Amino acid sequence: MAEPITFVVDSGGVLRLAPRRSEHVVCAGGGEVLSAGEMSFREESGRWVVEEVSNQSTGYCPDVSSWLAVAEALDQIGIHHPSGFTHELVFRRCRSCRELNIVRDENFVCVFCGEDLPQEWNAGELG
Repeated sequence: MAEPITFVVDSGGVLRLAPRRSEHVVCAGGGEVLSAGEMSFREESGRWVVEEVSNQSTGYCPDVSSWLAVAEALDQIGIHHPSGFTHELVFRRCRSCRELNIVRDENFVCVFCGEDLPQEWNAGELG
C-alpha cells in the first residue's frame, strides 16, 4: 500500500488531492468542504481503487456522516471505493472548555476538563 494522501471534497463536490504532508485547509484553497481526510489507492486490474480512507483532518474535523460526499465525489470520477470510511474519527468540541477532542471507545468525556461531550457533531463550532 502506498502512503496515504490528503484529500478534501470541496463545497462543489469535487475531490481534491494533495501530498500527505499538505494541510487540508491548503488543499481546499481555504474554502469550506463537505469532507476531508486521508486516502490511499491501489491498482487493481489496470484501474485505481481506494484501498483505505479516513476522515482524519484536524483542520476541518469532519463528521463520519461526511462519507456520503466522499462516495459521491469518487463515483463521479469512476473510482471504486469501500462502503464507508475504513478508519473513522469522532470529533467533538467540549462545551465547557471549548477544546477539541477525538472520542475514543465511545467515551464522550473531555480529556481536558472531564465534562461530558455532546453526542452530536459540533467540532465546527468556533473554540
